[in-house]
Amino acid sequence: MKLILARHGQTQANIDRVLDTLPPGYPLTAEGWRQATELADALRDEPVVAVYASRAVRARQTAEPIAARHGLAPVELDGVHEVFLGDLEARSDHEAHELWIAIYRAWHSGEPDRRVPGGESGTEVLDRYRAALCGLATGRHDGTLVVVSHGGAMRLAAAALATNVDSDFAQAHYLPNTRTIVFETDGSTGTGWHCLRWNDVDLPG
Repeated sequence: MKLILARHGQTQANIDRVLDTLPPGYPLTAEGWRQATELADALRDEPVVAVYASRAVRARQTAEPIAARHGLAPVELDGVHEVFLGDLEARSDHEAHELWIAIYRAWHSGEPDRRVPGGESGTEVLDRYRAALCGLATGRHDGTLVVVSHGGAMRLAAAALATNVDSDFAQAHYLPNTRTIVFETDGSTGTGWHCLRWNDVDLPG
């Protein structure tokens, strides 16, 4: 089974550098819709059997053209929403961004229990994200699943789940809007995850 994690399309919060993590959040811009359509076109030949999205409006809107291309409707999936930034929510100042970057780096450097003020710890993010993805993978052995999610949570989860991706790689490879991480799984409950491609980078076995 193949699993594709896709980051949502552009929002005004992305343009303005607003920390927008609390659902429902900002909708897609016109450019975001264009990106979502382009992603749907890129996935048109995939044997997609289900399309999921986080609770955020931007994720659901990005999922809509992908699902429609395959005669499906997107399904909301709990647990794959963005890291909740608590007291940093809706801020766009330099200090807020620097604090968030420092905490995110700490998570990737062996301090997952460090908490965003008023928000989540890395452990909490991984627990909910891992449970959501492993729930999808269990018992599925064919076809492609697409999950539209969020960059910070996606990179953190990928480093924890994939046997061939580490935290250094995940931190160094930012995911722009509508870029993807592609996994192959064996349908087990949390083992056998292998990253095939990260954005445009093919990964070795």
